[in-house]
Amino acid sequence: MNILDIIGPIMIGPSSSHTAGAVRLGNMARIILGEAVQKATIGLHGSFAKTYRGHGTDVAIVAGLMGWPTHDSRIPSSFSYAKAAGLDFRFEIIDLGDAAHPNSAQLQLTGVKNEQVSVVGASIGGGRIMITGVDDFSIEFHGELMTLLIRHQDQPGAIAAVTNILYQQGVNIAKMEVFRTDKGASALMMLEIDQMIDDEVVDQIRSCPQINTVRKIVPLQ
Repeated sequence: MNILDIIGPIMIGPSSSHTAGAVRLGNMARIILGEAVQKATIGLHGSFAKTYRGHGTDVAIVAGLMGWPTHDSRIPSSFSYAKAAGLDFRFEIIDLGDAAHPNSAQLQLTGVKNEQVSVVGASIGGGRIMITGVDDFSIEFHGELMTLLIRHQDQPGAIAAVTNILYQQGVNIAKMEVFRTDKGASALMMLEIDQMIDDEVVDQIRSCPQINTVRKIVPLQ
């Protein structure tokens, strides 16, 4: 347990789960996209869907999509700022199933350079979040460590190529999981690592023949 679990983050209220956590979800989705957001379809599930207006979940997610921190005084007016910045967004009520956390959202994003991503995440209390899905893959990470999401072909040597590059750079892997859609098809490698890495290392991984895309996710502050 850390101090955020006890008193919550520095934030614009009223709720650490419905407001601060929602800001962090928007921020993390933006980081996963890897560029400024131009269009967003935001699906709200469970408790988020029932109370989002009263708790400011909607304005909080949009604030996060613009990269604002949880304590930004502009959060209540984020819709106006987003529209002025050319961010096209809309909300819908969705059902992610009984297994989904009640404070969950699905963010389908298009960036200014036409990059696209679908992110599912939950606000789990005290301003903390859990990402539970990226595109076609069900995964779990908090965004509290440097994280690499590496889409690759499910072929021998892909994992070894990535881990060998990190080994040569002296990078320690804290957690690693691999997911695939089908044998020999598309797969996703998730690595949480103990130190920051620069873009040259990411480019080196990206140059491996089995690798399709690499998303470098910097921890949220």
